[in-house]
Amino acid sequence: MADFLLELRCEEIPARMQTGARAELEKLFRRELDAAGVAAGELTIWSTPRRLALIARGLPLATEAVSEEAKGPPEGAPDAAIDGFCKKAGVTREELTLREVKGRMTWFAVRHAPGRPMVEVLSAAIPAIIRDFSWPKAMRWGAASISTESLRWVRPLSGIVALLDGQVVPCEIGGIAAGRKTIGHRFHASGPITIDSADDYAAKLREAFVIVNHEERQDIIRTGAAKVAAAAGLTLVADEGLVVENAGLTEWPVPLLGRFDEAFLDVPPEVIQLTARVNQKYFVCEGADGKLANAFVCTANIEPRDARVVVDGNRKVLAARLSDARFFWEQDQKTPLAVHAERLSRITFHEKLGTVADKALRVAKLARWLCEEGIVTGDPALAEQAARLAKADLVTEMVGEFPELQGLMGGYYAAKEGLPQEVSEAIRDHYKPVGQGDEVPTAPVTVAVSLADKLDSLCQFFLIDETPTGSKDPFALRRAAIGVISLILGNALRFRMQDVLRKAVEDDLEKFEKVFFGHADKGLGAFFAERLKVQQREAGIRHDLIDAVFALGGEDDLVRLLARVHALQAFVSTEDGTNLLAGYKRAANILKKEGFAAGEGAQALSYTPEAAEKALIDALDAAAPRAAEAVEAERFADAMAALATLRAPIDRFFEEVTVNDADANKRAARLGLLARFRDAVHQVADFSRIEG
Repeated sequence: MADFLLELRCEEIPARMQTGARAELEKLFRRELDAAGVAAGELTIWSTPRRLALIARGLPLATEAVSEEAKGPPEGAPDAAIDGFCKKAGVTREELTLREVKGRMTWFAVRHAPGRPMVEVLSAAIPAIIRDFSWPKAMRWGAASISTESLRWVRPLSGIVALLDGQVVPCEIGGIAAGRKTIGHRFHASGPITIDSADDYAAKLREAFVIVNHEERQDIIRTGAAKVAAAAGLTLVADEGLVVENAGLTEWPVPLLGRFDEAFLDVPPEVIQLTARVNQKYFVCEGADGKLANAFVCTANIEPRDARVVVDGNRKVLAARLSDARFFWEQDQKTPLAVHAERLSRITFHEKLGTVADKALRVAKLARWLCEEGIVTGDPALAEQAARLAKADLVTEMVGEFPELQGLMGGYYAAKEGLPQEVSEAIRDHYKPVGQGDEVPTAPVTVAVSLADKLDSLCQFFLIDETPTGSKDPFALRRAAIGVISLILGNALRFRMQDVLRKAVEDDLEKFEKVFFGHADKGLGAFFAERLKVQQREAGIRHDLIDAVFALGGEDDLVRLLARVHALQAFVSTEDGTNLLAGYKRAANILKKEGFAAGEGAQALSYTPEAAEKALIDALDAAAPRAAEAVEAERFADAMAALATLRAPIDRFFEEVTVNDADANKRAARLGLLARFRDAVHQVADFSRIEG
């Protein structure tokens, strides 16, 4: 068995591409070995800004010999057919053999492929991997780049190390021949480094100030940054994405702590953090009071002789960036939000839906109505004011620089302007919740604006048939629906969804029907039902039980609906629930076969009922009104308890009573009794939708 090392060296690979590049290298290497009939086993794949490396251990020294055969035309076939088969199979006529197949002699081509030395397999595989490598962006270089057939790579490829058990694997591509020499750190190491085998590769690079293992560099940055912050009495603000990015930018990471002017702390902390993170790839720190400190941690790619020089250079660059941010912050405050909002009429929300100003007006009307109707207990005037200003920060300098701060900056500007706290908080948080697990607002004015904003987007895009399809959801409508559901459940908002959606389209009945019902059950009603199933799946709620309650129709108060579903799930998990479900399905199957529609009940008996019939009649007389009353009063556990009393009578009925009696009157009466049982159960849920 042999160990193989491959290093592909080039100029700086962007940090954001390195994770994908490692996966691509593994995929292509496995593809090439699979084609040669070799199992690659476990691979080690590393990356630095200047190299991709792969180590495969336990490879065979040669592939196994194999025999391949192909069935051809029958004996006596035209010469052209036989010659074509020979050409395809790569054999001559003399190498064909005849075999009997179903009583007819047929030509076969048999090829014996001898085993190949692994070095030969790898010599062919390496150029194929490089040629087929897929980068998000790639380039050609040098004189050869005038041809579209020239080599493409993320940056000019400069070297290949390929060693199998310490021996160079001979191959060449784009004028670059494989060898055993690589290079170390750009500044700390000079001259080529000779690699003997896969075993000493990482160690020799470490001696040349290159930590080739990207996960080790991440650990150094993660722990080192926290350590230098702690040494200054500070706490590092954790940022795993920044750890990975810095590891992709350095081969010898050295975290260093620096300080910036305290005057910059007048700028919102989120702005400082984004400026440091996005523009400079720096971490930020918090003081003992939990507030942002005037400190940053940068990751040098060298072991500096004087760390103060490196830190001072980074401080100056950060200061310039923070000066820009402070300028935006101060300039934006010179214009009131209401004036900023006027410029929203120049921004198109969607070509079919008007401007962002149009959307703001719709949201303001709906937010005010939600408060006026008591659906949300906020002040209607404040809700309307917040909604009109919620999108105003989209035209500010700060949000133009950092789009991630939309909403947040509007909240800061509103507070600086002296607007009511409810308004500034609503502007700040109206995008929340952004997806599953995000914080759900509870302040009434914020809830009204957030709910109105999301409902408006859903209604307007469904109106113009811009609905999610498959994995495509360009307007994030699934996320908006989850947000609506989270707001409703998190704040126990009681309303019928249809009533609110109708108001969202300004009481236009035609628009409402298109939005809610759509085409072929693709309206917002069905869309919310599907999103509710997704949202509740993590809470352990069965999707079929949600269907069972939705199927009754008219139940789109989500708080009430879920309370009903929770009670139903608790009931069907009991023995009574399981047996009642079995009895229901048996009754429903009989009724379906006999064509008894929902709502058809028992007729007056023209005979003396059997004891089991009488027991079921008495049980229904008691249970049906109890269940109906409990559902009306939203005592769903009591409704389930009422249904549980039907379990024994229905079981006894099926054991002792013949439904399809020869007497037509008895048969009709008993079918009617089963229909009455079905309808009593349907007061709680459509049990036909329940699985099991």
